[in-house]
Amino acid sequence: MEKVNIFDAIEQNKRNSLLLIFLVVFIFLALVWIISEVFDYGMCGYSLGFVLLIFYLLTAYYAGDKVILALNRAKEIRHEDNPYIYNVVEGLALAAGIPVPKVYLIDDPFPNAFATGRDPQHAAIAVTSGLLKTMNREELAGVLAHEISHIANYDIRFMMLTVALVGAIGLLSEIFVRAFVWGGGGERKKGGGLVLIGLLFMIIAPIAAFFVRMAISRQREYLADANAAKLTRYPEGLASALEKIKQYPYKMQNANQTTASLYIADPFKEAAGLFASHPPIDDRINRLRKM
Repeated sequence: MEKVNIFDAIEQNKRNSLLLIFLVVFIFLALVWIISEVFDYGMCGYSLGFVLLIFYLLTAYYAGDKVILALNRAKEIRHEDNPYIYNVVEGLALAAGIPVPKVYLIDDPFPNAFATGRDPQHAAIAVTSGLLKTMNREELAGVLAHEISHIANYDIRFMMLTVALVGAIGLLSEIFVRAFVWGGGGERKKGGGLVLIGLLFMIIAPIAAFFVRMAISRQREYLADANAAKLTRYPEGLASALEKIKQYPYKMQNANQTTASLYIADPFKEAAGLFASHPPIDDRINRLRKM
């Protein structure tokens, strides 16, 4: 069987992810330009759009992790509450060269986990009760190494800002459509052709941003899998854990649609192909076993 070089996989996924995030930023900038042109706001529109974007991103940057943990009903646990998982997290954090992240527990039988935060100094890992009950030590280490990799690679910041940008695109589109419908589209100073293009773009942009967000999430999962294999030196641990997650027959009870892409596996077991926030588990398992 052909072997896959871990470092090549990491570099390829980093390049693909950067291209995707640039596309999200381009869509946002195009939206700001169209709104300013259609409504003849000029530089005032450009400036206001950037100010709102910066405020939006700063809020997400400093408070996003708390919101994410609250949405998923995660409760912080201490070392004395569960020394077993803390020992695994501490060992992996030491190997990755990052501070030990906070650990949160989600009371849910679905075996799953995610990482969040703005940097390794302000990071958290949330695991479900089902993960702790289902996995042996090697499998648990594989899952936690995957999440530690998200932290060490700053994927947590990357995904948080991507979610914020996609949300801003949706918000701008809604503002444009509402302003056009309720504000009298015929009184615009710009030609009708640009207005029509703007309306079409406002409809298409949120859909395109959604697909971009899903693609970014899939790329980061491949990258974290590769890094986890490098970190544990035992790809089979994560591969076996993913097999157990795949075999679990029910959906996650405490998951949230907004944060579903952050989990190591789709908590709803619904989307596939372009609509999926995660790569196919079988593909991830095969890649790990080729490493």
